[in-house]
Amino acid sequence: MFTGIIEELGQIRRIALQGSSGQIAIRARKVLEGTQIGDSIAVNGICLTVVSLQADGFTADVMAETFRRSNLGQGRPGDRVNLERAMSAKGRFGGHLVSGHIDGTGNIRSCRKEENAVWVTVETEPEILRLIVKKGSIAIDGISLTVAAVGEEWVQGSIIPHTGEETTLLKKKPGDQVNLENDIIGKYVERLLGFSRAGQGTAWNREMIRKEGTDNKEEASERSEGRPMSAGRSKGCLTMEFLKEYGI
Repeated sequence: MFTGIIEELGQIRRIALQGSSGQIAIRARKVLEGTQIGDSIAVNGICLTVVSLQADGFTADVMAETFRRSNLGQGRPGDRVNLERAMSAKGRFGGHLVSGHIDGTGNIRSCRKEENAVWVTVETEPEILRLIVKKGSIAIDGISLTVAAVGEEWVQGSIIPHTGEETTLLKKKPGDQVNLENDIIGKYVERLLGFSRAGQGTAWNREMIRKEGTDNKEEASERSEGRPMSAGRSKGCLTMEFLKEYGI
């Protein structure tokens, strides 16, 4: 678990691919303090396990899913990366809960300066945007940010000078890809409540039907297909339509 507070800027030493997976070697200094083989370090927000240590860096294995889901495959030797060690129980919780499990990527749309801050706008997919709320939290390339605004195709945050100096974000330019991780609390809430949206939660709904042993075939059909249930028949599953209809 991480907090999204970047500890240092590392540098990619090499990326060695074998098929769709491989290893990455990072030059670093601060994050090596107290680190042992098997520990976790977030690289641009991606939780990686240290498999070897050097005096001036570390090496981590990278699976194919990580390359598919993140921007790590676009990295080149010499590129700067945001680094953070796993959260210590003795440390301050300065950011928000960050798992290091990337939900997907986005692309920088624009960077606009306003006095001492810079507004960064990132375009991404609806699947990621639907779990983002204004004044909530998001990790962009591993950086914990407060969501300043969210639209149908973009999310926006404001970067203070310290964050700009200590991370890679303001070194990006329009079109550059960044890793995105939504607030883990929102993902668990959606899953546990069984919200049905674009097919999400249908497996959960089917399991609830099996456990309850319902005899109502129409209700079972609605719930297993992820369709809004009729009023008064929402047992075991809440839908966005139900909440909107009854003003909850």
